[in-house]
Amino acid sequence: MKSFMAFPLCSLIFITLLAIAYFLKPRIKSMEINIYKWLIICNLIGLLLEIGCYFAVDLVEKYHFLSIAVLKLYVVYILVWSMIFNMYVYFVAKYNEHSHDMDRIFKKLKNWTAIICTIASIILLKLPIKIYNDGKLCYTYGPITNFLLLLLFIVVSTWIYFCIKNYKRLKQKKYIPIISCVMMLTLVLIIQSYDRSILIATTGHSLIVLLMYFTIENPDVKMINQLNIAKDQAEKANQAKSEFLSSMSHEIRTPLNAIVGFSECLIESPNLDNEAKDHAKDIVDASNNLLEIVNGILDISKIEANKMEIVSKEYNPTEVFNGLCKLIIPRIGSKPIEFRSNITKDLPGILKGDVGKLKQVVLNILTNAAKYTDRGEIIFSVSCINRTDTKKCTLNISVKDTGRGIKKEDINKLFNKFERFDEDQNTSTEGTGLGLAITKSLTEMMGGRIAVSSNYGEGSTFRINIEQDLVSMEAPNVNSEEIEIDYSLHTGKRILIVDDSKINLKVAHNILKPYNFTIVEATSGFEALELTETQTFDLILMDIMMPKMNGIECLRRLKEIPGFDIPVVALTADAIEGQDEKYIQVGFNDYLSKPIDRYQLNRILNRYLTGK
Repeated sequence: MKSFMAFPLCSLIFITLLAIAYFLKPRIKSMEINIYKWLIICNLIGLLLEIGCYFAVDLVEKYHFLSIAVLKLYVVYILVWSMIFNMYVYFVAKYNEHSHDMDRIFKKLKNWTAIICTIASIILLKLPIKIYNDGKLCYTYGPITNFLLLLLFIVVSTWIYFCIKNYKRLKQKKYIPIISCVMMLTLVLIIQSYDRSILIATTGHSLIVLLMYFTIENPDVKMINQLNIAKDQAEKANQAKSEFLSSMSHEIRTPLNAIVGFSECLIESPNLDNEAKDHAKDIVDASNNLLEIVNGILDISKIEANKMEIVSKEYNPTEVFNGLCKLIIPRIGSKPIEFRSNITKDLPGILKGDVGKLKQVVLNILTNAAKYTDRGEIIFSVSCINRTDTKKCTLNISVKDTGRGIKKEDINKLFNKFERFDEDQNTSTEGTGLGLAITKSLTEMMGGRIAVSSNYGEGSTFRINIEQDLVSMEAPNVNSEEIEIDYSLHTGKRILIVDDSKINLKVAHNILKPYNFTIVEATSGFEALELTETQTFDLILMDIMMPKMNGIECLRRLKEIPGFDIPVVALTADAIEGQDEKYIQVGFNDYLSKPIDRYQLNRILNRYLTGK
């Protein structure tokens, strides 16, 4: 019999090493892992008891009570381990970690297993055990072993029943080892029933524990699976968030289009007094602030979802920076602040890069300086390092102010999302705390760096370094920032405006009124198709999100009309960055976002109605 002692000894070494590796590794919390943990611990105890059994049969006459106790405890171990495994099979066959009320189910299962094990163990310990030992062959028999075999056959039958009943679930690849384990234990039971002198039950348990570790219960694999699940959930959440923010952008911009449009019409009205016009201007300013907040949320969402792209094109840096100076002066307003710009004269004539993001980065810094500076000065400086041999130009941009400054302990948190400091002093300052987080992300996306130095109460200096492609040192003809409109050229031009919202139609009609157009309105894509087939137009402004037939589908149907060559401009509240390229790719000639920007409107009208 002692020749078989090598099996439990080898198993004990392997399971001990496995237990050390398993319990030292970080593990996720799950019901399956909790059960598997007890299978390992129970198996270690069983291996020690099995080794003790080899000595107990030889010392039964000298240490009768102790030997009988060891032999009976080993019998109890076989039942307990089998019941724990029974709980594992039942759990994985019938439930998963996301089942409803999982804690209550697991607690109930554990309690029933403990009750059955306790009652059966008491009966086993009370039953007599007999030992057969002729010097060559040794085994235990009697009522205790017969009762154990009966219990094991019941347990194994239960495993088989679970496997057959939940075959569809168990046939998944991750649960194939469970079927293998059930088959192995069934084989062990048959062998043990046929020849009771061969103690292979515990070794069989050890093989199953090892098989489970290297297949379905490996902590590393479990962790990776959980990370993949978390990643999928995060991606779905990000997608849902992007869709929500896109919808929110549209829903907010639609009423803002009416607010801004009517307010601008009031400002230009000759029938209102100056006080009413001032109120209308305040409404426009407040609406633009709200738009900045919406755009900030959309930008940070795209950055987090890695959907923000760098779009490089040629631009005149002198024109860009001078334009930013013009934009920031109105934001300073009536504050006693001197704004100074020092733009180097050796700026290249043409650079290539994402000029839109560059303007956004610099404008964010300038806007912050205007917001948090109450008096003194703001100095906007631009210098460059031109490397004509490599066709590269490094822009060095700095914005220095004499504002409130930043505390040393807050500088490291300055570029965190939604972070705002000194709220008690800044209650009247608008913003979400997203501007600098977006600025840092965009700067790094363009391969640049941003740094800040500040003395609290004295002011701050922001420095930005961004490398751009150098196209030409010669400056092109600088166009005026404002696009002049000759209203006489538009008299009689026919414009079709397509929008399902009557208030949006009214806004567009009022904005276009000074241009002397003949304006025709359509409240659906179907109506637009009918009008286009019977009338001629010089330009179509097409809303996108319309019921039954959206703007993209309407455009497709228009292009199917023989000889159709009318310019069609997407007029939409879907103003997320990159949407202009999207709509041009599907066939629109141009893109105009809501609320309608007069500068962009004039650009489009000049381009498609006068050819400028």
